[in-house]
Amino acid sequence: MAQGSVVYKVELQVANMDRAHYADYPLRLARHPSETEERLMMRLLAFAMYARPGLEFGRGLSTDDEPDLWCRDLTGTIELWVDVGLPDERLVRKACGRARQVVVLVYGGSKADAWWAQNRAALARFENLSVLAVSQQSGAELARLADRSMRLNCSIQEGQIWISSEHASVCVEPSTLKPSP
Repeated sequence: MAQGSVVYKVELQVANMDRAHYADYPLRLARHPSETEERLMMRLLAFAMYARPGLEFGRGLSTDDEPDLWCRDLTGTIELWVDVGLPDERLVRKACGRARQVVVLVYGGSKADAWWAQNRAALARFENLSVLAVSQQSGAELARLADRSMRLNCSIQEGQIWISSEHASVCVEPSTLKPSP
């Protein structure tokens, strides 16, 4: 019998001083059976980084033609497409043709480094693409915050992201591999 998804309930409070965005988000995240808690928390980190009205979680792992996160305008045009992990270069190219802004948030230490070395040249030409990397240590620390019911505060200022729960806090400073347009 196949395992089902595990649902995580999150109360996320975002204070993004860099974009002057302050809001509370009651979220329900489904963790696919093949997904790690680290990846789940990376999706949540990406949500906090790009939080705005209309930002939604896509079907992610279960489908190739949807991102982990996206935001569409009222006409259905994809404003923002965010992939988490190490996506196939072909899918990133396709996303760059469909969305105004594409972000890839990579993590995983040496695996992320190898992915970037392999895909850097092919992705360099896309002006609407940015690639950010989260350190292996930060990813592991974020995974330790994971709980089926979470109350998290996220403060973002000058590229530093502080995520805190009742029990711990983590500072994440994503490095820019390819700057945003």
